[in-house]
Amino acid sequence: MPKLGYLLPTRERVMEGHPETGPLLALAEKAEALGFDSIWVGDSVTAKPRHDPLTLLAAVAGRAKQAELGTAVLLAALRNPVLLAHQAATLDQICEGRLILGIGIAADTPAVRREFEATGVPFDRRVGRMNEAIRLCRALWTGQRVDWTGFWTVEQATLGPMPYRPGGPPIWYGGFLPAGRVRTGRMYDGWFPSQPQPEEYAVQFEDVQSAARAAGRDPAAIAAAMYVTLVIDDDQARADARMDDYLVRYYGMPAAETRNRERCFAGTEAGAAAWIKSYADAGASHIVLRFAGDIERQLDIAARIRRGLGWS
Repeated sequence: MPKLGYLLPTRERVMEGHPETGPLLALAEKAEALGFDSIWVGDSVTAKPRHDPLTLLAAVAGRAKQAELGTAVLLAALRNPVLLAHQAATLDQICEGRLILGIGIAADTPAVRREFEATGVPFDRRVGRMNEAIRLCRALWTGQRVDWTGFWTVEQATLGPMPYRPGGPPIWYGGFLPAGRVRTGRMYDGWFPSQPQPEEYAVQFEDVQSAARAAGRDPAAIAAAMYVTLVIDDDQARADARMDDYLVRYYGMPAAETRNRERCFAGTEAGAAAWIKSYADAGASHIVLRFAGDIERQLDIAARIRRGLGWS
């Protein structure tokens, strides 16, 4: 049956001036107790300041003992892959193989370009750096000595500890454009977009599977995931207003622009249930929910939706 995940509000808490991690860890515990299958943390350094995802997930792992833990999504191009491989392997040991690395390249906005500049990474080379970084991580996760020449030079390097899961955590890619779907099929373990409408999802995932077949990979082995944002409220006007206010504060651009790029639902519990189910019907096997405000109430509602759909 499909899995339902929950994204912790790290960016929101920093925006509100409440960066304390205790309440975030309590939310993670609550989400697991409510039956959510996974808990996720987003990533940004300066463009959308928030907690470091790998550090925070290490703490979450000590509080949520069963749920899968993931990044949604990690900007792998910003990180030295040797250090990333080491951090991810340690985190995977801490959570005993429950880690999923969702990765992406970030939208092309002025703030994101400044973020890449601040971290010393050429923005126009971010795709190549990301792909190579993950290849190098996987090489290091074999436990063999690694020699590497490319964006990074590595000589006779070995990593310890190895990840808990042999070969390392699965890598889910968030790219939704045609090139990103092909890239997922050729290289990665899961597709994790936030853009397709329910009616587009199956067709676009077939592109991923076709690319996998062309690369000699098993398309059935690629996870189909989806990342969505919700406001669940019986008052439609209030739900829409809350969503628009959230998107403007979060992204710093008109809400309509973000709604055209990110899949958002604002409306009733019944409508939210039907919308979430529509992605599962289209083939998504793991759906990650981000809530725009009023988080504890919406967590409870989403857990009720999960039970109503028979996913528990």
